[in-house]
Amino acid sequence: MNAKDSPRIKHAIEVATKAHEGQLRKTGEPYIVHPLAVKKILEEWGMDEDTIIAGILHDTVEDTDLTLDDIKNDFGETVAFLVDGVTKLSVARNGMRDIDTYLPATKDNFLRLMIALGDDIRVLIIKLADRLHNLRTLSALPPDKQKKVAKETLEVFAPLADRLNMGRLRVELADLSFKYVDPKRYNELKELIEKSNKSAEKSLNKIKEEVSIALKKEKIDFEISGRVKSVYSLHKKLAKHNQNINEIYDLTALRIIVNDITDCYLTLGIIHSLYTPMNGRIKDYIAMPKQNGYQSLHTTVITKDKHIVEFQIRTKEMHEYAERGLAASFYYNEQKLTENYKKGKIEHLPTNLLWITELQTTAARLREGKKVDLKKLKLNLFADKIFVYTPKGDIIDLPYGALPLDFAYRLHSEIGDHVVGVKINGKMSNLNKKLEQGDVVEILTSKNQTPKSSWLDKIFTPHARAKLLRALKLPGHHDDAEPKKRRKPRKV
Repeated sequence: MNAKDSPRIKHAIEVATKAHEGQLRKTGEPYIVHPLAVKKILEEWGMDEDTIIAGILHDTVEDTDLTLDDIKNDFGETVAFLVDGVTKLSVARNGMRDIDTYLPATKDNFLRLMIALGDDIRVLIIKLADRLHNLRTLSALPPDKQKKVAKETLEVFAPLADRLNMGRLRVELADLSFKYVDPKRYNELKELIEKSNKSAEKSLNKIKEEVSIALKKEKIDFEISGRVKSVYSLHKKLAKHNQNINEIYDLTALRIIVNDITDCYLTLGIIHSLYTPMNGRIKDYIAMPKQNGYQSLHTTVITKDKHIVEFQIRTKEMHEYAERGLAASFYYNEQKLTENYKKGKIEHLPTNLLWITELQTTAARLREGKKVDLKKLKLNLFADKIFVYTPKGDIIDLPYGALPLDFAYRLHSEIGDHVVGVKINGKMSNLNKKLEQGDVVEILTSKNQTPKSSWLDKIFTPHARAKLLRALKLPGHHDDAEPKKRRKPRKV
C-alpha cells in the first residue's frame, strides 16, 4: 500500500486483499498481486480515483463472495458500474473459443458487450490494464493457453489500444503477444533490430549533436531522443514490402519534442537545412491527424554521410497523447467526460473520439431490442478512417466507405434531415458517392426537405442510421412527401 493512496483507495486494497485471501495466481503468487498491478498501471495512465478503485476490485465479483451491492454500498454507484462492466466482459471472453474458430453467436455476444462498454469507456481502459498485466505474466500458463490469449490480444485488444491512440500500450501488447504467437519470427526480428541499432548508434549520436547545435542556435527549447521500432510493427511493415529490409527507413528514428506548434515547423525547416529530405517522405500529421488523433511531423532525410534517418517532431502535449491516448484525454477532461457519460451526451467529445458515439448509439439500440448490423459496426470501429473537410476547413473523421449523408448527420441531425444535395470538391455530386480522404464536402439543405426512408440505402454509419430512423418516426412526419414550395438551397 502506497502512503500517497487516498483513504478510499486504501480501503479498496483492504477489501480486495480480504476477498482474495487464500487465492493464488498461476505464477504461485498471492492473487492480490494482480489487482495491485492493475492499480499501478491505471495510476501510470493518470486515471481518476473511481477507475483505480474499480481496477483494484475488478475480479472480486467474479472470483470471490463479494457482491456488486457490497461494492456499491462501500464505494458508490460509479465504481460498482465499472466493476460490473469488466466482470461481464471477462465472462464473455472466458466462454469464447480460439480466435480462429469463434462461433458466430459467441463473436456477436463478445462484440455486443464491447459495444456496451461505450456507456463508459473506462471499463475498456480497466480491461486493457488487466490484459497488459496478464500478458506480462503469461509464461505461467500452459503453451496452448498462452497462444490463445496472445492471438486474442493481437486480434482485439492491441487494435483497440491503437484506436484509443494508446501508443505505448499498443506496442507492448503487440510485442508481448507476438512473442507467443510466433516465437521464432519474434526472435529473428528482435535480433535484427538490435543489430541495426548497434550499427547505427555512432551515426545517430553524431546526427543528434548536429541537430542539437542548430536548434540551440535558434534558441528552441527541445528534447531529443532515439525511437526504436517495435518487433511487431517491423513484422507488419516487412509484410507490406515483400520482406525487403532495405525499404524500411524508420527502423530507428530520432524524436524531437518542443514547446509549441510553431517550434515544430521551425524544427522541420532546420532539419531540412542540414540534410536532404527524401521525396514523398514528409508527413504532416499535425495539420491532418491520424484517425486516432495522433499528431506529429515526420520526415526522412539523407545525411552527408549517406545515412537515412527518420525524425518525428511534436509538442509535449502531442507526445503525451501519442503515448497515453484516451487515458490522457480522460485525465485532462475528466469532469466533462464523466458528466457526458452520465447524461448520455457525447457530442462534445474531441473529434478523434467521436467514434465512441457509434458504440453508444448501438448500445442504446441493443437495449431497446432492435437489430444491429454487427459486421458493419466492426468495420466502422476497426477499418481505416478518412478525414474530410467542411468548406470552412473543419476536419471530420469518418470510416472508410462513408457517404455524404453520414457526413451530414455527423455535423448535426438538423442538417442531415434537410439534405437536398451535395458538392464534393466544388462539384455537384450524388448521395451515393463514397467520400475519399481529403474531400471538401458541402451539404446543400432546404427547410422544406424531409427525411426519406429511401435514404437508408445511402447511409453507412450506425450513428447516421440511428438519427435518420429517429427522424422517420417523429409524429407528423410523412415519408417521401414532396416539399411544399421549392426555395433556393442554402449552403452548409
